Amino acid sequence: MSELEIKYVSPDDLRPYAGNARTHSKKQIRQIADSIQRFGFTNPVIVSVDREVIAGHGRLAAAKLRGLTSVPIVVLADMTEADRRAYVIADNKLAELAGWDRDTLAIELQFLQDVQFDDIEVTGFSLGEIDMILDEASEKRPQESGPDDDVPAGVPQNIVSRTGDLWILGTHRLLCGDAREPSDYQRLLEGQKADVVLTDPPFNVPIDGNVSGLGKVKHQEFAMASGEMSEGEFTDFLSSFLGCAKACSKDGAIMFVFMDWRHLTELTTAGRDNDLDLKNLVVWAKDNAGMGSFYRSKHELCFVFKNGGASHTNTFELGQHGRYDCRCHTRRDAARGNCAGPVCGQWHDCHRGGEDRAPCPRNRI
Repeated sequence: MSELEIKYVSPDDLRPYAGNARTHSKKQIRQIADSIQRFGFTNPVIVSVDREVIAGHGRLAAAKLRGLTSVPIVVLADMTEADRRAYVIADNKLAELAGWDRDTLAIELQFLQDVQFDDIEVTGFSLGEIDMILDEASEKRPQESGPDDDVPAGVPQNIVSRTGDLWILGTHRLLCGDAREPSDYQRLLEGQKADVVLTDPPFNVPIDGNVSGLGKVKHQEFAMASGEMSEGEFTDFLSSFLGCAKACSKDGAIMFVFMDWRHLTELTTAGRDNDLDLKNLVVWAKDNAGMGSFYRSKHELCFVFKNGGASHTNTFELGQHGRYDCRCHTRRDAARGNCAGPVCGQWHDCHRGGEDRAPCPRNRI
């Protein structure tokens, strides 16, 4: 066998093999193109003497997508037609037979996250897949609590944080401010746009009688929207902060807004007034019911809005990674590893019927 020599030719000079049975979706071609853009064309296209592609059809398509004027090739001149046709199949099939050491993979992906690698999906793994791999690894190696997790004894009751205080918590920033004040967003975000909004505004219901337990736990009333606002005033209140959140989030950002059922009209009106697209309503089915006499609510509602018309970031990709994404989740399922919620981005089907319910249909991969 002669030594391999890399040459550079125009992509238009290469001819895809008509008998190639391997298919490439548009999404995969874009992923390959992104990889070439990031890392360079590190894997030459394998061709025959007459420049018919033997291996590398996806790379060739990605090169054309990126508008490259030349690509590296290696010519296999010593192969018979039968060998070439067999190699086309073998090159694709043998790669499928490889597996993953998921623990090692989790370590590598976690490293990329820790160094804030700017485009982790260039690895070929989607955010949903990465999320599941890291979750799986963390369940195998639960972290033990350390001294940082200890709650200090005798916590003082005096208020420490004041309006305007900006707390820097590692890579996180926490501002004590007013969600209706645009300047507070600018100070917190420093000109950046939020990828996602997760917010739990006051419900305009009194805390006493709605939130506190049977005298054991007492909470202070909210500074505002604690039952004193009329329907119009509360709508304006919600519209004000939604407008600020919209202005400071990216085009296509998803906004998760929790709200009591009593004020779903005010919230949807405020969202409509800000041209936010209501995508769905998520129901958080809790373990314990709240206070009440007629009906005791055992759930919490989360309204899902979308800002703008750009494609939103999809971290769970319905059904693609063994998830069944729907509008109901329970804490009990989360503890079992079967279900979670908006905080971690995992949603899938739960069918409840009193104390009995169908097994959760999450597929394991």
